[in-house]
Amino acid sequence: MLAALIADHAPDAAAVEEVFVNANPQSTLKLGQARGVVICAVAKSGIEVGEYAARLVKKAVVGTGAAEKAQVHAMVARLLPGVKIDGPDAADALAVAICHAHHLASARRSA
Repeated sequence: MLAALIADHAPDAAAVEEVFVNANPQSTLKLGQARGVVICAVAKSGIEVGEYAARLVKKAVVGTGAAEKAQVHAMVARLLPGVKIDGPDAADALAVAICHAHHLASARRSA
């Protein structure tokens, strides 16, 4: 299914949040497995994957790595006016995408 989404939408770039150790080891394991599937599917399509620590994503979007989820959600809504953000997980995913876009733009400017 993920391969079909990649084929249908033909993204130019992809990014994921790095794994963080959660209080619940089962959640951490599941997150790691999901990341592995995403990274594998994207790599098979020939797209490089950017990986970012949660603190770096928050800093890129909000200005501080210690931002709360509500702050990330609010700033993503401000940066992407008119976009329907379907909950905190969607806001986090969009924040990772914004962070990646910033890093790609910076890399292009310095090249």
